[in-house]
Amino acid sequence: MENLIEIYQGNDGQTQIEVKFENETTWLTNSQLVELFKSSKANISEHIKNIFESEELDKVSTVRDFRTVQMEGKRAVERDRVHYNLDVIIAES
Repeated sequence: MENLIEIYQGNDGQTQIEVKFENETTWLTNSQLVELFKSSKANISEHIKNIFESEELDKVSTVRDFRTVQMEGKRAVERDRVHYNLDVIIAES
């Protein structure tokens, strides 16, 4: 299965979200959800917490760590970042 990343830019020319596609679903980080929904990190985190506490969705099947590479100065740093799949994105909206 090929992994894809697509970049979406809003009509305002400012909003830009890199969307990861893998295993026939979309994956976004908490920060990307904040940008997508124009909300706060605390608000998004609270909604996600409630989604899992109410058992609306199963955390095991909708959350995954992906290794990402970021540039910090001149060095590339790899980190695991939590991503949420399309089911969480839809429930969040």
